[in-house]
Amino acid sequence: MAFSADELRVLRRALATALHPAPLQEEDVQDCLRLTESVDEAVREAGRLRAFLLADLVRYREALPGSLGGYLELLRDALAAGYDPGADDLAALRALRRNPAAAELLARCQVLAERSVRARLARVSQATAPAASSGSRARLLALPGGRAAGDEPKPTPPAPAERPVPKPSEAFPPRRRPVPPPPPEERAAG
Repeated sequence: MAFSADELRVLRRALATALHPAPLQEEDVQDCLRLTESVDEAVREAGRLRAFLLADLVRYREALPGSLGGYLELLRDALAAGYDPGADDLAALRALRRNPAAAELLARCQVLAERSVRARLARVSQATAPAASSGSRARLLALPGGRAAGDEPKPTPPAPAERPVPKPSEAFPPRRRPVPPPPPEERAAG
């Protein structure tokens, strides 16, 4: 986002007023309101542009491989604007990796996607463990009415046996290549 010279003067006055509070003149208040409206409009326009760019990216991706040049250019623009490549982008780039530009972009997108996943996992783990991150531990207190001195503890039932974790090759067996049909002359003879 770029500001004009007039907008920078208004911003400078607003920041000076925020640091050293003083009564504002009506003209300064109106200038600040106009600047706020301009910034809000620029943010809305950036959102519209981003939505258009992403929709265009999807259209080009769906038209691959015929739209390779346009797709790669749009993906570069989207990445420059802060777009996190999705699974569809990675799959499309993997299919096109024979193209040197697509292979280069695939390497970049894989790094960005991994960084994005790590950031999401970090946010999830922080949200699920607030007590662990604060370093405080709850104290355990004995409650009245617990087990009397002469009571014997009841045996606990055995825990069910845990199933072994399958290997990736067991969970996701390799895909078999389809057997090509026999040549036409063998089909006629058979």
